[in-house]
Amino acid sequence: MEPSSFHTPPITIPFPYPFPSIPTSPICTSSRPWMDCRIWSRLPQRLVDRVVASLPPPAFFRARSVCKRWYGLIFSTAFIELYLQVSPCRHWFIFFKQQGIKNCIYKNAAAAASGGGGEAFLFDPENLRWYRLGIPLIPAGVSPASASGGLVCFVSEESGSKSIVLCNPVMGNLIQLPSTLRPRLCPSIGLTISSSSIDLIFAGDDLISPYAVKNLTSESFHIDGGGFYSIWGTTAALPRLCSLESGRMIHVAGRFYCMNYSPFSVLAYDVVSNQWSKIQAPMRRFLRSPSLVESRGKAVLVAAVEKSKLNVPKSLRLWALQECGAAWVEIERMPQQLYNQFAEVEWGRGFDAVAHGDYVVVVIKGSERALLFDFGGKRWSWICPCPYGGGGGEEELRGFAYEPRLAVPITGLLEQLTLPFNSFAA
Repeated sequence: MEPSSFHTPPITIPFPYPFPSIPTSPICTSSRPWMDCRIWSRLPQRLVDRVVASLPPPAFFRARSVCKRWYGLIFSTAFIELYLQVSPCRHWFIFFKQQGIKNCIYKNAAAAASGGGGEAFLFDPENLRWYRLGIPLIPAGVSPASASGGLVCFVSEESGSKSIVLCNPVMGNLIQLPSTLRPRLCPSIGLTISSSSIDLIFAGDDLISPYAVKNLTSESFHIDGGGFYSIWGTTAALPRLCSLESGRMIHVAGRFYCMNYSPFSVLAYDVVSNQWSKIQAPMRRFLRSPSLVESRGKAVLVAAVEKSKLNVPKSLRLWALQECGAAWVEIERMPQQLYNQFAEVEWGRGFDAVAHGDYVVVVIKGSERALLFDFGGKRWSWICPCPYGGGGGEEELRGFAYEPRLAVPITGLLEQLTLPFNSFAA
């Protein structure tokens, strides 16, 4: 299958840049030894492959145009095995356009009109670069719900048993999983993928009649390389009087976490014990637009704090859940001057947060503006808007933590197990 193509916006250089002159001699005589073609031409092929395998995906796909051999590397089993060993982890983000600011069923109008297909936008927080990625094989009637391990989980929008498609956006290939057993409307969905296992959970929005839903149960899907699998065979009852609205879940150290509303709290699902528990949120009476994110192996709560009656300045804060699983510690607070700018742009419309590694992106709903926080540098900064549209008017960007991968080891196991369930035309 031919992989997806990357598109990058043109870069304008506002000042003259001194490009080095190219010698007319057929033999390279550059004063920089690491650019001397006499050295590069004598490198062992295995070493060259390691260099190519370490390139970020956009650079790798550009390099494929160099020669036939490099073009065919993506189809080489030996190269893919080398890639899985040496390719560094990249803490990127993937965004999708969604229609309707308050629509809890994230419909892709463009895909539905064309009978399928879509596009995604990759954001590299280290270099502050956007990339557009076409995904032509995505079927109509599904929307992105979660992402992990280089795969994005798309779920059917119609009420009832949910159809599930896992997609590698970089390569464009699809794997369909068995549908859920219980009919649901718009459940909260969590996904975690390692090199040898996958866990997927759907929670809440049980359809108790054609016209009513209630948060009653969760069901989970598990496959691992050891031969154990459970295809929606494990169910658990949700805590009483819970309200799941965001549709998001995060996974940290064997537990899935999601926000509970009215009043605010956090629900935790232990995969091993198959039990749910409730964790009290910090300053729960004064939170606005809370989001749960996973950052550096911890569950982090991002929310605005508004204590108007207690003469405390409004702010945006981050709390980390401690190892005991019940206490929160504030780890960051947006500078007051920046928060004043943020509040002026946000204007009470709300915001979503997504994190990956050292980076947290805060996206303002109904706007093209977003903020980036870098834990490593303890630095807040505005992100340039996505040059491909989205995030304004009726459209907004829905983002996920995403590691772009040419290959995902677990897909081989999934293809073997789910072969009888594949029905989407590739």
